[in-house]
Amino acid sequence: MEACAKTRYLQISPRRMRLVADLVRGKMVNNAIEILRFTNKKGARLISKSIKSAVANAEQTKQIDIDTLYIKRIMVDGGPLIKRWLPRAMGRANRVLKHTSHLTVVLEEK
Repeated sequence: MEACAKTRYLQISPRRMRLVADLVRGKMVNNAIEILRFTNKKGARLISKSIKSAVANAEQTKQIDIDTLYIKRIMVDGGPLIKRWLPRAMGRANRVLKHTSHLTVVLEEK
């Protein structure tokens, strides 16, 4: 049985999130949360929240044993770009693209 959590429109680029997601892919949930707790990246905090949300979703179904959960699948997809303008010299402007991410965490019993 699986438990899933989706977090959308995270204000971080998918490339940065994938670096952290690769650290915990396939690990047991308790080990993954410990790894993320000591990882000094913004994405670690966001992924940790999503994993805890997926665990809470698994708790709602009484058939899943929470101690045996592992991260079956963790996917980071690109979200929409937020477009901003930055003033430059001589009346010019540069476009700034702010990337967003969608995160999907799927947990399963071992």
